[in-house]
Amino acid sequence: MIKKVLSGLFTVLLIVGGSNMANAKTWDKTFPKSDKVNVQKVEFKNRFGITLVGDLYSPKGVNANEKLAAIAISGPFGAVKEQSSGLYAQTLAESGFITLAFDPSYTGESKGTPRNVASPDINTEDFSAAVDFLSNYKNVDSNKIGILGICGFGGFAINAAAMDTRIKATVASTMYDITRVSAKGYNDSMDENARYEMKQALNKQRTEDYKRGKYLGAGGLPEKLTGEEPQFVQDYWGYYKTKRGFHKRSINSNSKWNMTSSLSLINMPILQYSDEIISAVLIVHGENAHSRYMGEDAFKKLKGENKELFIVKGANHVDLYDGGDKNAIPFDKIESFYKENLK
Repeated sequence: MIKKVLSGLFTVLLIVGGSNMANAKTWDKTFPKSDKVNVQKVEFKNRFGITLVGDLYSPKGVNANEKLAAIAISGPFGAVKEQSSGLYAQTLAESGFITLAFDPSYTGESKGTPRNVASPDINTEDFSAAVDFLSNYKNVDSNKIGILGICGFGGFAINAAAMDTRIKATVASTMYDITRVSAKGYNDSMDENARYEMKQALNKQRTEDYKRGKYLGAGGLPEKLTGEEPQFVQDYWGYYKTKRGFHKRSINSNSKWNMTSSLSLINMPILQYSDEIISAVLIVHGENAHSRYMGEDAFKKLKGENKELFIVKGANHVDLYDGGDKNAIPFDKIESFYKENLK
């Protein structure tokens, strides 16, 4: 029974200085290529020694000695840079920023083994590693760097902003606090006893994984819908499992998270010091998103007049991945926020 509960929980949770490499020869993104920007693949390391891979977007016509504001972008939880984060990066590069969409550690084209592992510490560090890279990039003004996290990486972005004083502006779009929902379930429905049972099952799984020499994957999205799934799971499926957003390297499209990743997420809440963020923060959420309460609660904890919550009317959680059929991503708002706070 516990394994069934865990599998179900993870099914909904997944719905969460460097060297240049050769430019990609073929366009492998889930969104159309812009003729207003240049893109190149780059590598950089985080402080754990893990090599991260990203796509660096720059406005065409940047002079060799020109210094621009820059934004590091990642998410959603279980996605890759060829999906939502790349769309955000390309669009913001069209507005004059240098942007870096990157795959987090253990996922996508980034390195690290075992694969498909999440960590509140390492994934927060991944943002700071991207800031390291951008701070040393020839066309970036190191005093004008922001970050943007989508879905579960919205929470990690806020956590990074609480730690890294080099980050001058942070956007969290359709934000999940992945540690909160891992420990407490949706709408904080899991009590201490249920959490203890879950930890027992996960630690039993650790023993089994060691014995087998292989990590068990958590439940993923179904290959086909029955129509009985919750609406938000159907929404995830409509993005990750169709041509709208499918990508072969995406965990949510084509793989499974390592089940025992949940242990560190349960035990390490990420927003403990978010009330100490001095820099600007914008939280963007859909009016009809099942995750909206997480963004609203995160906003309530922030202090200062440079913090803002922006609700997109009529939008659900996944609409802010690619705009959906509502063109829901408020890029004008996000662009003006960065231009105001990265000047």
